Amino acid sequence: MKPLPKHPQPGELQALHHLYQTGQIAAAEHRALALSARHPKSAAVLNLLAMCQQGQGKLREAAATFRKILVLDPNIAELHFNLAAIYTQLNDAKAAMAGYRKALQLKPDFCVAHFNLGALLQQQNQLPEAAKHYQQAVQQQPGFFEAWANWGTVLQLRGDLQAAEQCYRKALALNNDARGHFNLGTTLYGQGEHAAAKRAFEEALRLDPQFADAWNDIGEIYRDQGDMDAAVRSYRQALEAQPQHARANYNLGECYCLGGQLEQAVPYFAASDFADSQERVLQCLYKTGQFDAFKQRLDELAKIAPHRSILLGTLSTHYAINFRRENDYRFCKNPMDFVQHTRIDELAVPDSPLLNQLLHDITHLAIAERKQGRLYYGKQSAGNLLQRAEPSFQKLAALIRAKVKAYQKQFAGSQDGLIRLFPKQLEFASSWYLRMQQGGYLTSHIHEEGWISGCVYLQLPDKCGGHEGSFEYGTDGDDYPRLHDEFPSRIVDQAVGDLVLFPSSLFHRTIPFQSDRERVCVAFDIKPDSALY
Repeated sequence: MKPLPKHPQPGELQALHHLYQTGQIAAAEHRALALSARHPKSAAVLNLLAMCQQGQGKLREAAATFRKILVLDPNIAELHFNLAAIYTQLNDAKAAMAGYRKALQLKPDFCVAHFNLGALLQQQNQLPEAAKHYQQAVQQQPGFFEAWANWGTVLQLRGDLQAAEQCYRKALALNNDARGHFNLGTTLYGQGEHAAAKRAFEEALRLDPQFADAWNDIGEIYRDQGDMDAAVRSYRQALEAQPQHARANYNLGECYCLGGQLEQAVPYFAASDFADSQERVLQCLYKTGQFDAFKQRLDELAKIAPHRSILLGTLSTHYAINFRRENDYRFCKNPMDFVQHTRIDELAVPDSPLLNQLLHDITHLAIAERKQGRLYYGKQSAGNLLQRAEPSFQKLAALIRAKVKAYQKQFAGSQDGLIRLFPKQLEFASSWYLRMQQGGYLTSHIHEEGWISGCVYLQLPDKCGGHEGSFEYGTDGDDYPRLHDEFPSRIVDQAVGDLVLFPSSLFHRTIPFQSDRERVCVAFDIKPDSALY
């Protein structure tokens, strides 16, 4: 039998190209299938067949055809790239990443492959490697503004806010768009630069007046500054642009809660899927004394979701003590047992250089203030203090991480969700300094957006009597309804350099003091990656 020719006639290929280029893709696929049957080793025919299949959404067929070509010649980087792109569309991230890696092995300067691989790695939360590929992309193509923007996002997620800011500014210099200004605003906000962040968000809105995220984040700046009326107006602007905006609904609900209007808050929390919005509905039910409705909904949530909600941990503990029942919610059933009072030695030595530098930076750096209703006669910093680039904050962050690892090791035998689901990456979800003057105190609260919380003490007031200025923790607070007074609490009398670590679900407060010596501490929250939620 005479063997089939490897390649079709030039006229046959030209006719096939014409069908594809004029949009007659189905006809082109039919012609390509016929040609491939006669010329099964023609890479040109198979490539056109795969492109026709891909263009019609026949992704699995297209992938199979590209694999046939790679059997004929596995050294074509573009084919590995095309196959990886199809795997991405098929949501097969592992195969897609393998394809892009092979393309880059054959062609290291394949800029778009670096970008696409970086995007997949970012989706898989493999941030250090994602950053390397975005960096490669911009080195090979400096005008690739999408790569600059994505690199900035990865740096921001890793806590390197200043480097992220520079990437966003580079992206904006190449492409002046609303999203770029919004991204820049978020990293400036994280550094506590409220005025600059607000200008960036306003520029995003000038370019896109319906940019709901920008309206919401301007609202958060107003909230931090204590202008609740302006914050509410901004949140409502966000909802006008995007009625289902999760964070704006949540933030409006929170504003109503802060104003004591719990019934009005419920519809906004119910309309949101942001953070602990559904748990906040339960909190409103509990604080308004609707105990039966609260318990029914608590039981429903406990059946369908893992026991890892901070707020439900607080509410279930309070309810169990209040009604003298067993606590069935297994986030942290006995939070009083998970408080650790330890010390950071580098801060406790006489004339500590680190302590002196921290106090200097806290006093002299231009960090915006965040207003909040629980703090009296004091200041709280905005942004994420322990993600700032100053060496003092970076050193303190490293020392705290080491202590948190020791905390996890101490309680490793616990079956509570607090320890079983402990954060794998010890990054600061939030961190801030608190400076209190004479008469200062902080009312009882929990950290709903935390997991493990802590406070390290840099300067303490002189004791004028009793436990002035001390840290108190317990199972009751925040005006939760009490049927009796048998809620346990304890007081920690701290020294400079001390660190207190505790579950974020535990109520805590600062006892007022009368000394004229300022009280200075750094507080923080560490929580698991959002993928857990």
